[in-house]
Amino acid sequence: MSGRLSGKVCLVTGTGGSMGRASAVTFAREGARLVGCDVAVEPAEETVEIVRAAGGEMVSLQPCRLSDPADCARVVELAVSEFGQIDVLFNLAARSHFHRLEGFGDEEWTSAQQDEVNLVFYLTRAAWPHLKASRGVVVNMASLNGSLSFKLLASLAHTTNKAAIIGMTRQLAMEGSDDGIRVNSISPGFIESNSTRGELEDEGFGREMRDRTLLGRFGQPEEVANVALFLASDESSYVTGIDLVVDGALKVW
Repeated sequence: MSGRLSGKVCLVTGTGGSMGRASAVTFAREGARLVGCDVAVEPAEETVEIVRAAGGEMVSLQPCRLSDPADCARVVELAVSEFGQIDVLFNLAARSHFHRLEGFGDEEWTSAQQDEVNLVFYLTRAAWPHLKASRGVVVNMASLNGSLSFKLLASLAHTTNKAAIIGMTRQLAMEGSDDGIRVNSISPGFIESNSTRGELEDEGFGREMRDRTLLGRFGQPEEVANVALFLASDESSYVTGIDLVVDGALKVW
């Protein structure tokens, strides 16, 4: 343990998922005290057990529906009651909706915004006073799809919502600057996880996306977690308002 997050309290959302678990383990290894949450109870509890078994400190709230402002307030309250502060907020959790324009109903369009944009707004708003007190850091999970479209991917809502996260990140960086709050986002390309593995193993889509990636492979959750670690730590103390692409150079051509 090199202690890059030593003494920091980090609130990470979606810790029951592949990237959330990798981030929790990575942050804890670097000395962070972790607060997690997820709508899925058993995977979130497993992450807590993994972190604690490795000697880390972690509490978690599950089920936690971040699309509900009341649940956002609850997880912030858990962090402050357990550890007294919030130094880092990693807005990782989201649920993506994939459809083309035609046949995309009003109700699901609204749900897609709730599941990818509103939850980031609700939780950041709830945590903001504590981030001001600690001169803290926000890391938002965007997506390569927020700035790039793929013909084989029916991602109208996902593209729109992740572009909104990139814009929200830039605005929050400006609003937080007077209080020493840094805000950045991460735009992963195609990352192998429990939720994407089936799609990426598809002979047509998977092969085309792999061939377009200069490194010739898909990313791993730990590789995204390492970038989040850099943005959360003091090593990135002069970095704010950016979107950092982690895509194996899929975007360059």
